Amino acid sequence: MMKFFERAARADRIGIAVTRLGLIVVLLWIGGLKAFKYEADGIVPFVANSPFMSFFLRKPAPEYKIHMNGEGQLIPANRQWHQENGTYAFSYGLGAVIVLFGLLLCAHPWKPELATIGSFLVLGMSFITLSFLVTTPETWVPALGDAQHGFPYLSGRGRLVLKDAIMMGAAIVTMADSAQAYLRKRSMRTGPETTQRTAQNMAMEAR
Repeated sequence: MMKFFERAARADRIGIAVTRLGLIVVLLWIGGLKAFKYEADGIVPFVANSPFMSFFLRKPAPEYKIHMNGEGQLIPANRQWHQENGTYAFSYGLGAVIVLFGLLLCAHPWKPELATIGSFLVLGMSFITLSFLVTTPETWVPALGDAQHGFPYLSGRGRLVLKDAIMMGAAIVTMADSAQAYLRKRSMRTGPETTQRTAQNMAMEAR
């Protein structure tokens, strides 16, 4: 049993690597899907109700409810409405930004400073995504007859949003690891005196 705990205690580096890889896969995959109309249709409730994003769309929030396509469903009139609403243009831009975050994380082995910035941006994105729990009515089970509706009963969209709490923690872990890698790299270039000062500063901050 002790061997298990000893090995588990040494798994932190593997854990950080897997965490970073997981973030990269999610960011590149989900960001890439934003180029497809079904995915763009699905994010409209989040965007239309968000005080941070609603201005990107042309039409007021309640109107989207009668123009939603289900996943795998195609109603040309709804697609036309979303085209006019700016849904797809916004989704393309958002997807490009998310993919960029993923690519910044990929730079960790060569440019850890870029990966640090990328993780920080993912952290900020997670805060915005979690705010959808407050701003988006569709994140909660609607009152359609069942006794379980509203808070704390998460809908499918709500369960999707809540998972960003894990992404937030992962972004903090990778940000710290990339920042440490950058400081080590920088200290190797600037000499032992700078290394000592950096270590002293880190020790003071830890206190």
